[in-house]
Formats: sequence, structure tokens, C-alpha cells
Amino acid sequence: MNILDYRNFCISFPGVTEEFPFDDKTLVFKVMGKMFTACDVDDFNSINVKCNPQKALLLREEHAEVKPGYHMNKRHWNTIEMDGQLPDELISEWIRDSYHLVVANLTGKQREALQGK
Repeated sequence: MNILDYRNFCISFPGVTEEFPFDDKTLVFKVMGKMFTACDVDDFNSINVKCNPQKALLLREEHAEVKPGYHMNKRHWNTIEMDGQLPDELISEWIRDSYHLVVANLTGKQREALQGK
């Protein structure tokens, strides 16, 4: 997956915005103001995704390309190396899971607003 495919996939979800809240190279995708994935646009060596804590541990054991979240809460975030070793479908699944985890933690009012989009 290249950065353009990553970006297009991320913005395909309802209610997603993209921004650079930290610096001019860290691209963050949010749903209703809550981050669900991020990457460095200069080198695109890895992405961060939110993950269920138990699943995060399993994925780290199963895949050498999955590490505890870099600069993130390591219990809830994984960093995925984008070196071409993992299938795009698997990376897409983890991004989708991250999006849905964040949506599940939105308020009822936010989820209603999201469904209207």
C-alpha cells in the first residue's frame, strides 16, 4: 500500500477529516474529531492504528511488522511497518478496525450525526 492508496482508503469512511495537528509531516485521520490512524508523509515507513488491546498483542506476536504504537499508548495502538511484507487487504482491515473502534467510543449523538453523513 502506498501513501496515496492509504489516504484514499482512510478518507472513504464517513465523517473522516485529515489534518496535521502535530507538525507539517504527521498526517492524522480523524472521525468526528478523534484520531484513528496517522503516518509520516515524508517517508511513509509506517502507520499507527488503534487496536483492541488483546488483539494488539496477538498481532504483534503473529507479524514482525507490527510493533507497539510509536509515540502512542502502546496498549491501544500498533505501529505497522509499510515495507511491503503485509498484504494491503490486511492493512486495510486493521485501518477499518481502528475506525470502527473509534466510532464505537463516540457519544450516541456523535454516532447519530455520523450516520447522517
